[in-house]
Amino acid sequence: SERASQRVFTDPELGVDFSRVVPGDQRFAYVRPVVAGDELVCHLTIEEITQRGGHDFLTTRTEVVTTAGEPVVTMWSKIVVRGEG
Repeated sequence: SERASQRVFTDPELGVDFSRVVPGDQRFAYVRPVVAGDELVCHLTIEEITQRGGHDFLTTRTEVVTTAGEPVVTMWSKIVVRGEG
């Protein structure tokens, strides 16, 4: 999941300045535990980008599934990109 997030946040088209990033909210919805031998695939989606008070808020959803497509966990993460002020 971390590798998938890095690909989004380093995308030049998105333009996230990592020096201004502050972690926000994070939550998980488990379907089943991860067990030894699981081969997992992460599908990351940008759910929302908003701006308030000169700051950008980016919410992502990561669906983690087995290579056979069995759902394991969904993770939501919000970061704040502070404004220049």
